[in-house]
Amino acid sequence: MNTVYRILPVAVVLMILACEDVIDVEVQTAPSRLTIEASLDWEKGTSGNIQTIRLSRSTPYFDTETQTVVTGASVKVTNDSDGTDFIFEDQGNGEYRTFSFIPVIDQSYTLEIQYEGETYSASERMMGVTDITEVNQSREDGFDDEVLEVNIIFTDPLEEDNYYLFRFQEQGDLLPDLEELDDEFVNGNEIRWYYEKEGDDDADEFEPGDVVDIALYGISEDYHDYIRILIEQSGGADLFEAIPVALRGNCINLTNPDNYAHGYFRLTQVVRTSYEFQ
Repeated sequence: MNTVYRILPVAVVLMILACEDVIDVEVQTAPSRLTIEASLDWEKGTSGNIQTIRLSRSTPYFDTETQTVVTGASVKVTNDSDGTDFIFEDQGNGEYRTFSFIPVIDQSYTLEIQYEGETYSASERMMGVTDITEVNQSREDGFDDEVLEVNIIFTDPLEEDNYYLFRFQEQGDLLPDLEELDDEFVNGNEIRWYYEKEGDDDADEFEPGDVVDIALYGISEDYHDYIRILIEQSGGADLFEAIPVALRGNCINLTNPDNYAHGYFRLTQVVRTSYEFQ
């Protein structure tokens, strides 16, 4: 019996020491790529002449020290009909800005970026958007009839295909919620779109006094397909869902196609409003 009691403490010590061993996990890393944030959004009621494009480089997930902003690139957007070039000046912080952009609904534009000896290009059309006619609140349209939701009401234009992006962000939150819609089954109708916060407890629900900022964008079909997949992937993978595919935007590397860029070049018209819950 004494022998048993002597061996047991030794075994426990060995187990504790074994638990302290450092395990190196090899994490796969992808090559660093140019990331293009080129969202030219024309807010209704403004001239839309001030626009900003942001460039950075992707980094490994656990790399928090590498500088990611891209400077020294040449950035321009061209009106495909009359050849007018809009030069985006380097601000020295990864932002490139113009004060002279002229947005035209249904006009096609081409983005060109020259960086480190390679040329990236993308083409897109400026999409218009209908007006929001009413914003209100209710408890009846969402998944939970005891929870406050905000409703935006607008009329979809008849006899044309329309695609929409909704952006909801409660003031004080760090990140917005994005939702998308195509008018295949609601063409020409009045649309009532609700937004209800989703959470695990009552603290996540809207309360009187909360303010939510709302944006409604008119987007192209191609961008709608892109953002739909992006929203699905960002929502988290279900156990039985397929592995997310690598999502590519419309920015093509003309010099070296294999060295493609992340991001998307979009041109949208947008209406914005805010709502305070009562």
